[in-house]
Amino acid sequence: MYFSRHLNGTALGSFVRPAVLITDAYNALNNHVYKRQQDQDFIDALVKVLTSGGSVLLPVDTAGRVLEILLILEQYWTQRHLVYPIYFLTNVSTSTVDYVKSFLEWMNDSISKSFEHTRDNAFLLKYVTLIINKDELERLGDAPKVVLASMASLEVGFSHDIFVEMANEAKNLVLFTEKGQFGTLARMLQVDPPPKAVKVTMSKRIPLVGDELKAYEEEQERIKKDEALKASLSKKEEMKASLGSNLKASDPMVTDASTSRKPSNAGSYLVGNVDILIDGFVPPSTSVAPMFPFFENTSEWDDFGEVINPDDYMMKPDEMDNISMLGAGDGMESKLDEGSARLLLDSKPSKVISNEMTVQVKCSLAYMDFEGRSDGRSVKSVIAHVAPLKLVLIHGSAEATEHLKMHCSKNSDLHVYAPQIEETIDVTSDLCAYKVQLSEKLMSNVLSKKLGEHEIAWVDAEVGKADEKLTLLPPSSTPASHKSVLVGDLKLADFKQFLANKGLQVEFAGGALRCGEYITLRKIGDSNQKGSTGSQQIVIEGPLCEDYYNIRELLYSHFYLL
Repeated sequence: MYFSRHLNGTALGSFVRPAVLITDAYNALNNHVYKRQQDQDFIDALVKVLTSGGSVLLPVDTAGRVLEILLILEQYWTQRHLVYPIYFLTNVSTSTVDYVKSFLEWMNDSISKSFEHTRDNAFLLKYVTLIINKDELERLGDAPKVVLASMASLEVGFSHDIFVEMANEAKNLVLFTEKGQFGTLARMLQVDPPPKAVKVTMSKRIPLVGDELKAYEEEQERIKKDEALKASLSKKEEMKASLGSNLKASDPMVTDASTSRKPSNAGSYLVGNVDILIDGFVPPSTSVAPMFPFFENTSEWDDFGEVINPDDYMMKPDEMDNISMLGAGDGMESKLDEGSARLLLDSKPSKVISNEMTVQVKCSLAYMDFEGRSDGRSVKSVIAHVAPLKLVLIHGSAEATEHLKMHCSKNSDLHVYAPQIEETIDVTSDLCAYKVQLSEKLMSNVLSKKLGEHEIAWVDAEVGKADEKLTLLPPSSTPASHKSVLVGDLKLADFKQFLANKGLQVEFAGGALRCGEYITLRKIGDSNQKGSTGSQQIVIEGPLCEDYYNIRELLYSHFYLL
């Protein structure tokens, strides 16, 4: 017993996903073997350098493909019982991994099933140390280690500084896991093998001292005085405007504008002949009674939104003292707190000095592809299964784009576009759409249902012509019964929360929704229809028991039945 529903959406994700599933299934065995061999070569290259006394630097991004590399290292270090330390060094390393720990249901089946059976989170890294500064690396000195540091371009970040330190030693290795962008230091190193010399710019922040510090403090003092003066003048102008508007004869509270306000020693004002004492408050010209003064605090805006004042988010000195009194604990949490506090406390006047230096690159350089991009054969296979009417090729080299364009033109009838940068193209299509008019007799028998901002209904009619217009008329004979149509959209994550609120035990397992002990819901693509627009099915699997019918009824409640 299966319940299925076809989605005829045109979103790009639903349009491409069935074809991607076909391609993956077609190449599953070959890709698996290639991936295992690539991982093995990757680990062998690292171990060879480590056993010879060298260190390995992997310039990586802060979050993305680096997560896969971390899992590969963790797996092989566990299997081989290696003792060489691994460090993941970025400004957000700890927060990144903590965030990923809570999204295991979005990962592959092996990680999800491992957590379901053993409750072991794959990202509870035992061999990888997460750090946010270089202090711990400096304490190790030249000891063999693996460092994954940001950024992948080697232009800035921790990887830039570590590369300068490791480049002079022939025993070290810089292993690139993605191709560097054109013009970056990483691309230069990948193009020409060592030994060679490269010029790098080293920047360092140092505190201001002597005359520079004195000049900075004087400038800050002058700025504060100017701001205070501007604020004072602005306040006086507002007060003058408020007082001036209340001296008008049109004010209903004032009987004699020339004698309505009399100063008093207490700073009070007597308004006209009305015996009301106003102490510190001025009635606006449009009011009929004394009111509290109101000054609208309008925010400043620029092209990017509201202007933020950094001083509003600075920690006060007394709050700093409270943090320091907490003391340093053990483990990663205390290290993170210490590092964050040090960054917050580092508010002394400083400057950045830069100098260009020549680095002799004697270390080994290697490149292994961990970018996860599709190769030409896979892209051609995906396009063949999707069978689109029009194809737009962007973000690629001129040679690769022209090759793929020629391949598609020879093997299919689709229209291929390869626009240049800032070129505008029109990919709209003419559709066989007709405007028809529903007769009043037909509309009186239509039962419509509300669906968001629209109304939907099933109509059995015959097409006729009246006054040169197409008209839908009631059928001349009793129409045949039609299959039920379920209209709507369902997200498994939302349905999981819905079932949980109903008191049912639900969880994601291998991309499917496990309901109770026996029932499973999953979304599958309809891969039998070549060139389909991403039709999908929702399938209920399980025995015909009470839970099955209850969950099916709850599932039906999320759709409109026509």
